Amino acid sequence: METAFLSTYILLGVIVIVSIKGFNDRDFMEKYLYSPYLVKHYNQWYRMFTHAFLHGDATHLIFNAITLFLFGQNLEKILTEYTPHGKNGMIIYWVLVLGSMVFSTLISYARHKDNQYYRSLGFSGVTSAMVYGFIILAPTAQMSVLLIPIDIPAWIFGILYLAFEIYADRNKKTNIAHDAHIAGAIFGVVFIFLTNIDYVILQFNTLFS
Repeated sequence: METAFLSTYILLGVIVIVSIKGFNDRDFMEKYLYSPYLVKHYNQWYRMFTHAFLHGDATHLIFNAITLFLFGQNLEKILTEYTPHGKNGMIIYWVLVLGSMVFSTLISYARHKDNQYYRSLGFSGVTSAMVYGFIILAPTAQMSVLLIPIDIPAWIFGILYLAFEIYADRNKKTNIAHDAHIAGAIFGVVFIFLTNIDYVILQFNTLFS
Protein backbone atom coordinates (compact mmCIF):
# COMPACT_ATOMS: atom_id res chain seq x y z
CA MET A 1 0.00 0.00 0.00
CA GLU A 2 1.41 3.36 -0.98
CA THR A 3 1.65 5.65 2.04
CA ALA A 4 0.64 8.62 -0.11
CA PHE A 5 -2.81 7.13 -0.57
CA LEU A 6 -3.34 5.97 3.02
CA SER A 7 -6.01 8.58 3.86
CA THR A 8 -8.09 7.63 0.82
CA TYR A 9 -7.88 3.94 1.70
CA ILE A 10 -8.90 4.66 5.30
CA LEU A 11 -11.92 6.65 4.14
CA LEU A 12 -12.84 3.97 1.63
CA GLY A 13 -12.71 1.26 4.28
CA VAL A 14 -14.79 3.27 6.75
CA ILE A 15 -17.59 4.14 4.31
CA VAL A 16 -17.85 0.53 3.15
CA ILE A 17 -17.99 -0.87 6.70
CA VAL A 18 -20.42 1.76 8.01
CA SER A 19 -22.64 1.54 4.93
CA ILE A 20 -22.91 -2.24 5.16
CA LYS A 21 -23.78 -1.87 8.84
CA GLY A 22 -26.52 0.57 7.83
CA PHE A 23 -27.86 -1.79 5.15
CA ASN A 24 -28.43 -4.41 7.83
CA ASP A 25 -29.51 -2.20 10.73
CA ARG A 26 -32.24 0.33 9.98
CA ASP A 27 -32.11 1.81 13.49
CA PHE A 28 -28.39 2.47 13.06
CA MET A 29 -29.03 4.22 9.74
CA GLU A 30 -31.83 6.33 11.19
CA LYS A 31 -29.65 7.37 14.11
CA TYR A 32 -26.83 8.72 11.93
CA LEU A 33 -28.35 9.90 8.61
CA TYR A 34 -28.84 13.61 7.95
CA SER A 35 -32.02 15.28 9.17
CA PRO A 36 -31.97 19.10 9.14
CA TYR A 37 -35.04 19.05 11.38
CA LEU A 38 -33.29 17.02 14.07
CA VAL A 39 -30.17 19.15 13.74
CA LYS A 40 -32.13 22.34 14.36
CA HIS A 41 -34.73 21.21 16.88
CA TYR A 42 -32.74 18.58 18.81
CA ASN A 43 -29.17 19.86 18.35
CA GLN A 44 -28.03 16.60 16.73
CA TRP A 45 -25.14 18.31 14.94
CA TYR A 46 -23.17 15.09 14.67
CA ARG A 47 -25.47 14.10 11.79
CA MET A 48 -23.74 16.70 9.61
CA PHE A 49 -20.70 14.39 9.69
CA THR A 50 -22.09 10.89 10.17
CA HIS A 51 -24.52 10.97 7.25
CA ALA A 52 -21.57 10.94 4.84
CA PHE A 53 -20.56 7.39 5.80
CA LEU A 54 -24.01 5.90 5.11
CA HIS A 55 -25.52 4.99 1.73
CA GLY A 56 -28.99 4.13 0.59
CA ASP A 57 -28.07 0.99 -1.35
CA ALA A 58 -25.15 -0.88 -2.90
CA THR A 59 -25.27 1.12 -6.16
CA HIS A 60 -25.05 4.42 -4.25
CA LEU A 61 -22.12 3.07 -2.23
CA ILE A 62 -20.25 1.67 -5.25
CA PHE A 63 -20.56 4.91 -7.22
CA ASN A 64 -19.20 7.01 -4.35
CA ALA A 65 -16.52 4.44 -3.53
CA ILE A 66 -15.23 4.47 -7.11
CA THR A 67 -15.20 8.28 -7.20
CA LEU A 68 -13.39 8.42 -3.86
CA PHE A 69 -10.86 5.81 -4.98
CA LEU A 70 -10.02 7.64 -8.20
CA PHE A 71 -10.09 11.27 -7.14
CA GLY A 72 -9.05 10.83 -3.52
CA GLN A 73 -5.77 9.27 -4.61
CA ASN A 74 -5.08 11.97 -7.20
CA LEU A 75 -5.88 14.72 -4.73
CA GLU A 76 -3.61 13.19 -2.09
CA LYS A 77 -0.79 12.85 -4.58
CA ILE A 78 -0.96 16.48 -5.70
CA LEU A 79 -1.32 17.87 -2.19
CA THR A 80 1.55 15.85 -0.76
CA GLU A 81 4.00 15.79 -3.67
CA TYR A 82 3.48 18.84 -5.85
CA THR A 83 2.01 21.70 -3.83
CA PRO A 84 4.13 23.76 -1.40
CA HIS A 85 2.45 22.16 1.60
CA GLY A 86 4.39 18.90 1.42
CA LYS A 87 3.57 16.76 4.44
CA ASN A 88 1.03 19.37 5.53
CA GLY A 89 -0.90 18.36 2.42
CA MET A 90 -2.49 15.61 4.49
CA ILE A 91 -3.85 18.20 6.89
CA ILE A 92 -5.31 20.09 3.92
CA TYR A 93 -6.79 16.83 2.62
CA TRP A 94 -8.54 15.99 5.90
CA VAL A 95 -9.83 19.51 6.45
CA LEU A 96 -11.28 19.36 2.94
CA VAL A 97 -12.99 16.05 3.75
CA LEU A 98 -14.45 17.12 7.10
CA GLY A 99 -15.29 20.63 5.94
CA SER A 100 -17.14 19.39 2.87
CA MET A 101 -19.19 16.98 4.99
CA VAL A 102 -20.66 19.95 6.83
CA PHE A 103 -20.73 22.49 4.01
CA SER A 104 -22.54 20.10 1.67
CA THR A 105 -25.47 19.97 4.13
CA LEU A 106 -26.01 23.73 4.37
CA ILE A 107 -28.31 24.22 1.37
CA SER A 108 -30.58 21.38 2.47
CA TYR A 109 -30.46 22.71 6.03
CA ALA A 110 -31.73 26.10 4.84
CA ARG A 111 -34.43 24.43 2.76
CA HIS A 112 -35.58 21.67 5.11
CA LYS A 113 -34.73 22.64 8.71
CA ASP A 114 -38.43 22.59 9.60
CA ASN A 115 -39.32 19.54 7.52
CA GLN A 116 -39.32 16.54 9.82
CA TYR A 117 -39.64 14.10 6.91
CA TYR A 118 -36.54 15.13 4.94
CA ARG A 119 -33.63 12.70 5.08
CA SER A 120 -30.34 12.40 3.19
CA LEU A 121 -27.17 10.38 3.36
CA GLY A 122 -24.05 9.57 1.38
CA PHE A 123 -20.48 10.63 0.66
CA SER A 124 -21.44 12.55 -2.49
CA GLY A 125 -20.85 16.00 -1.01
CA VAL A 126 -17.29 15.00 -0.14
CA THR A 127 -16.56 13.32 -3.46
CA SER A 128 -17.90 16.41 -5.22
CA ALA A 129 -15.46 18.54 -3.23
CA MET A 130 -12.66 16.13 -4.14
CA VAL A 131 -13.50 16.18 -7.84
CA TYR A 132 -13.58 19.97 -7.97
CA GLY A 133 -10.55 20.27 -5.73
CA PHE A 134 -8.70 18.07 -8.22
CA ILE A 135 -10.03 20.08 -11.17
CA ILE A 136 -8.75 23.38 -9.81
CA LEU A 137 -5.35 21.80 -9.07
CA ALA A 138 -5.11 20.05 -12.44
CA PRO A 139 -7.34 21.94 -14.91
CA THR A 140 -5.65 20.42 -17.97
CA ALA A 141 -6.14 16.81 -16.86
CA GLN A 142 -8.40 14.70 -19.08
CA MET A 143 -11.70 13.55 -17.59
CA SER A 144 -14.74 11.63 -18.79
CA VAL A 145 -18.14 10.54 -17.53
CA LEU A 146 -18.60 6.89 -16.58
CA LEU A 147 -19.78 4.81 -19.56
CA ILE A 148 -19.04 7.71 -21.95
CA PRO A 149 -15.40 7.22 -23.06
CA ILE A 150 -14.83 10.77 -24.31
CA ASP A 151 -12.06 12.69 -22.56
CA ILE A 152 -12.32 16.45 -22.15
CA PRO A 153 -10.17 18.92 -20.18
CA ALA A 154 -10.97 18.90 -16.47
CA TRP A 155 -11.92 22.58 -16.32
CA ILE A 156 -14.49 22.13 -19.10
CA PHE A 157 -15.83 18.97 -17.44
CA GLY A 158 -16.21 20.93 -14.20
CA ILE A 159 -18.25 23.69 -15.82
CA LEU A 160 -20.52 21.26 -17.69
CA TYR A 161 -21.09 18.98 -14.73
CA LEU A 162 -21.86 21.85 -12.35
CA ALA A 163 -24.32 23.29 -14.89
CA PHE A 164 -26.02 19.87 -15.04
CA GLU A 165 -26.24 19.69 -11.22
CA ILE A 166 -27.79 23.16 -11.02
CA TYR A 167 -30.32 22.24 -13.72
CA ALA A 168 -31.13 18.93 -12.02
CA ASP A 169 -31.56 20.65 -8.66
CA ARG A 170 -33.98 23.19 -10.11
CA ASN A 171 -35.93 20.53 -12.01
CA LYS A 172 -35.85 17.86 -9.36
CA LYS A 173 -37.29 14.54 -10.54
CA THR A 174 -35.41 12.11 -8.27
CA ASN A 175 -34.42 11.88 -4.61
CA ILE A 176 -30.76 12.62 -5.44
CA ALA A 177 -29.41 15.46 -3.27
CA HIS A 178 -28.07 17.65 -6.07
CA ASP A 179 -27.78 20.52 -3.61
CA ALA A 180 -25.14 18.55 -1.71
CA HIS A 181 -23.17 18.05 -4.93
CA ILE A 182 -23.34 21.78 -5.71
CA ALA A 183 -22.33 22.83 -2.20
CA GLY A 184 -19.51 20.28 -2.15
CA ALA A 185 -18.20 21.54 -5.49
CA ILE A 186 -18.23 25.14 -4.28
CA PHE A 187 -16.43 24.21 -1.08
CA GLY A 188 -13.80 22.18 -2.96
CA VAL A 189 -13.00 25.02 -5.37
CA VAL A 190 -12.90 27.79 -2.76
CA PHE A 191 -11.02 25.78 -0.14
CA ILE A 192 -8.31 24.52 -2.50
CA PHE A 193 -7.95 27.95 -4.07
CA LEU A 194 -7.42 29.56 -0.66
CA THR A 195 -5.01 26.92 0.63
CA ASN A 196 -3.03 26.45 -2.61
CA ILE A 197 -3.44 29.78 -4.35
CA ASP A 198 0.09 29.97 -5.81
CA TYR A 199 -0.09 26.45 -7.26
CA VAL A 200 -3.59 27.05 -8.68
CA ILE A 201 -2.52 30.31 -10.32
CA LEU A 202 0.48 28.55 -11.84
CA GLN A 203 -1.71 25.81 -13.29
CA PHE A 204 -4.21 28.23 -14.81
CA ASN A 205 -1.44 30.44 -16.18
CA THR A 206 -0.11 27.33 -17.93
CA LEU A 207 -3.61 26.53 -19.17
CA PHE A 208 -4.18 29.91 -20.79
CA SER A 209 -0.62 30.65 -21.90
